Amino acid sequence: MDKEDRLPDNELYYGDNLDILRRCIADESVDLIYLDPPFNSKRVYNVIFHDKTGREPASQIEAFNDTWSWGETAQDAYDDLMRSPAAPASLKETMRAFKSFLDETDLMAYLAMMAIRLVEMHRVLKPTGALYLHCDPTASHYLKIVLDHVFGKRSFRNEIIWHYRRWTASSKRFQRMHDVLLFYSHSDDHSINQIEVLPTEGQLRKHKRGWDRNTVPIDGVRKPQLIIYDQDKVDAAVNDGRLKLNEFARIVEPKTEMTIAPDVWIIDYLNSQAKERLGYPTQKPLALLERIIKASSNSGDMVLDPFCGCGTAVVAAEKLGRRWIGIDITYLAVGKIKERLAGEFPQAKYREFGIPRSIADARILFQQSPIEFQKWAVSLVGGQSRASRGGGDRGVDGVLFFRDFDHKYHKIIIEVKGGGYQPKDVRALKAVMDRDGAPLGLMIVLEEPTKGMLTESAALGKWKLPGGAADYPVLQILSIEDYFSGRLPRLPDTSVTHRSAGLQLAEREITTSINWAD
Repeated sequence: MDKEDRLPDNELYYGDNLDILRRCIADESVDLIYLDPPFNSKRVYNVIFHDKTGREPASQIEAFNDTWSWGETAQDAYDDLMRSPAAPASLKETMRAFKSFLDETDLMAYLAMMAIRLVEMHRVLKPTGALYLHCDPTASHYLKIVLDHVFGKRSFRNEIIWHYRRWTASSKRFQRMHDVLLFYSHSDDHSINQIEVLPTEGQLRKHKRGWDRNTVPIDGVRKPQLIIYDQDKVDAAVNDGRLKLNEFARIVEPKTEMTIAPDVWIIDYLNSQAKERLGYPTQKPLALLERIIKASSNSGDMVLDPFCGCGTAVVAAEKLGRRWIGIDITYLAVGKIKERLAGEFPQAKYREFGIPRSIADARILFQQSPIEFQKWAVSLVGGQSRASRGGGDRGVDGVLFFRDFDHKYHKIIIEVKGGGYQPKDVRALKAVMDRDGAPLGLMIVLEEPTKGMLTESAALGKWKLPGGAADYPVLQILSIEDYFSGRLPRLPDTSVTHRSAGLQLAEREITTSINWAD
């Protein structure tokens, strides 16, 4: 879809955000950008300074596995930046210096791919717009330098600290309990809506109605005054003669009104037991996104999240009456956003782009990327994509969890096939199910299954749900044509799959030989 044809509706895109920014989003059309790029040192996926020679420096920084690595894509992004007429000359010089200092490491790949995208975000932002870049302390100093060149140093507004409590074991450093938000405006025309927060417990205690005690001069000597914050006790003490009103005593009024938010935001981290938790590893609290959106946009404004993940910014924008654009490069994320919107805002209207809507689209996706086809197919039934660390997937492309009436957890193995399948593939999937103790299996196929496959799967019979009367086919085959025709597999309630606490319990209770990737 060309940017000239774009309508001011809510839009959800699957694909490369750089390409979508350039093709689909018009100049100065966005009021607020929030981005939380997949760079996260809290998760052990790979060492970002680790270069292709195999050297591992003492300072190790982690990032999402295979998300940022120096190669052809990173080199193209770097060259693209150097050729771009929109990129400031000072930014290009800085990136050359970074490359000389960092060499062709994963961190340099991250900065190259971020820099060219930030240039495009600056282009689509309105003169009154603002950008919040969410990062952690391991990369915030590099990103601030990049942003200073893209937006100009005078456009920097705040380094906001999101402070939270998140206890982790560490013997060689202090507990890390904050993320960084770099807040920039497009120009001086940006105005912020002041956000008010409740007073702290200390402020409330200090200003509760009652007697206040200060060290004050009495006859030339500084003496303390008694402090009592319980008004009933104050009144009783005065009536009993134990306290006397004098020129040095004062009554303070309760302080319960809101105060202006500082640049340190204390918002709870989503721990594994949080009700809001979806099981998505980088999910941010809804309260955090609501504060950003309230501060730097108004009703009807356009909010863009080019790395939207599980869609917290999209959900917050929908809740607060803003228009929104969400972009992500994984079908798992796009599927999760659609699931959240359907559950929380069933009347929400938005358009989807880059997502197969026909069997022909699905075939094109499979030809372009079998891996992305696999992820998309798993997302159709709400499954979680799975892959082992190294080697193949061992016959497991995805998994669903469910719980029986005896409160025991089970899983459904999902396998995706693009073509060339036959009855032996059904038998192979059943062997994987037996190996991993999964009572049910689901094979998702691009083309219609053969008659022999259907016969083989039907011969496996049905499995009765413990504690209940319902039974389900042991192994079902879902074709993409079935999905688009509304013919879905018959499965137990698998909503626990994306509830973090339930999922963790399920994984603890189910013994498996597979080394699941996070």
